[in-house]
Amino acid sequence: MHRRSLPVLASVGQRGLAGRSGQWHRAVGLGVALCAVPVVEQSSGSLSNDALIRRAVSLVTDSTATLLSQTTYALIEALTEYTKAIYTLVSLYKQYSNLLGKMNSDEVDAVWQVVIGARVDMTTKQQEYLRLESSWMTALRLSEMAAEAAYQSGADQASVTARSHIQVLKSQVQEVRLLSQKAETKLAEAQTDELIKARGEDSSLPQGVLGNSDDDPYLRED
Repeated sequence: MHRRSLPVLASVGQRGLAGRSGQWHRAVGLGVALCAVPVVEQSSGSLSNDALIRRAVSLVTDSTATLLSQTTYALIEALTEYTKAIYTLVSLYKQYSNLLGKMNSDEVDAVWQVVIGARVDMTTKQQEYLRLESSWMTALRLSEMAAEAAYQSGADQASVTARSHIQVLKSQVQEVRLLSQKAETKLAEAQTDELIKARGEDSSLPQGVLGNSDDDPYLRED
């Protein structure tokens, strides 16, 4: 499975308010510190408060877009690795099932250890993608809040751009999720087929393979 290229839809240039002096403070926007924005003392001829708010909220949408892009890229990569690990395990289950009845107990146990190793690798990659998914969900919520703040402040272009960016990245994540779900279905089928065949070959199976169905025998390490 090839890594998908992730389009960068939001330009994230560092913006400044040229020609205006002011003391810089760290702005805490939408619950986290996103970027430094200037507090400008108004004088005659200066921009209105609404205009300054729109500028500030544009910085926030840029920052959250960057965060969402980075977390999306990381999540897609982790999901791809998880999916590959699933298919590796599916292939091993099928090979193991086909070899049942053709090997002695020592050979069966050796092959089973390879299956266990692949299962552990898949579980590790699953935990990694779940960790990144949590970060991605946080970034998604921040981006949605930033888009709403832009809309409420009258920064329509920033709001439209942010919402478009969100939809594209959500679609990409959903596409990769569907692939991983398809792989999980294949894995469940392979496990079921292997278990059915194994019950007919239980005399040659390593201890623990046909344990209680409520437990997960594939994670055993003995």
